Amino acid sequence: MKTIAPALEVISNSYGSSFTYIKHAEKTNIKSHVWHYHPEIELVYINGGAGKRQIGSHVSYYTNGSLILIGSNLPHCGFTNEQTGNTTETVIHIKPEFLGNDFFSAPEMKKVQNILSQAKGGIAFGGETKKKLGKKIEMMEDQLPFERLMTLLSILNELDASEDYTVLNADGFSLELQTQDNDRINVIFNYVKDHFQESIAIDEVSSLVSMTTPSFCRYLKKISNKTFTEFVNEYRLVHASKLLAEKRISINEVCYESGFNNFSHFSKSFKQYTGKSASQYRHEHKIIIS
Repeated sequence: MKTIAPALEVISNSYGSSFTYIKHAEKTNIKSHVWHYHPEIELVYINGGAGKRQIGSHVSYYTNGSLILIGSNLPHCGFTNEQTGNTTETVIHIKPEFLGNDFFSAPEMKKVQNILSQAKGGIAFGGETKKKLGKKIEMMEDQLPFERLMTLLSILNELDASEDYTVLNADGFSLELQTQDNDRINVIFNYVKDHFQESIAIDEVSSLVSMTTPSFCRYLKKISNKTFTEFVNEYRLVHASKLLAEKRISINEVCYESGFNNFSHFSKSFKQYTGKSASQYRHEHKIIIS
């Protein structure tokens, strides 16, 4: 099996600025299948729409847009494509030392330093934080460089104060571990992505990364904080969430098209994962398929 390691993306600062600010119109930033990383910290605001977030070992489905902070060298895919239905996507890239090596050590920058540190695992923000700061991020497009910088620092400060967030990966998942670790997780993730609708044998996957099954199980738990079964089922449940929100098919069909071969197990797993039954989830997201 040929595997593709995440590509290093080279990013240049916006003209007259110490960081990069790009606002994409609908369907113009189609990178959903590009698995990449970069030393820059990335702040992404997706205005509206629904799609998939693949960041490190984490995969989830978002609706009503998304606000994400991604740490340095954390591999991820793009978040929008032709089917996402978002209005715009705004992407900001900052180097960890973009204002000097000691800038964030200043007492006034303690909150900003804290949120940038937490971003190593990737953070998704929701609720009012996403709505309020998303507007501020889009407003930056028309600001002069100095005002834009002040707005960015204000946004980072407010992100640290938010209580409506989810850290997406276990501590330490980044390219700072080992290149070999990243290559392995890439092999595992790609295999699961291509075969989640089938029965997946753990010994087959462990052989792909040249490990014994017990060693593979310990490794995956250490890297992702999940067992292999949890890792696979999470991908299946995210796919089921997408089908429930976007496709006019029965819940029974959703179950089997997502790789589950037992409806009762699917229903229980979906409720545990989302906190809602499949029918409740579909009802709450019916606007997408209406």
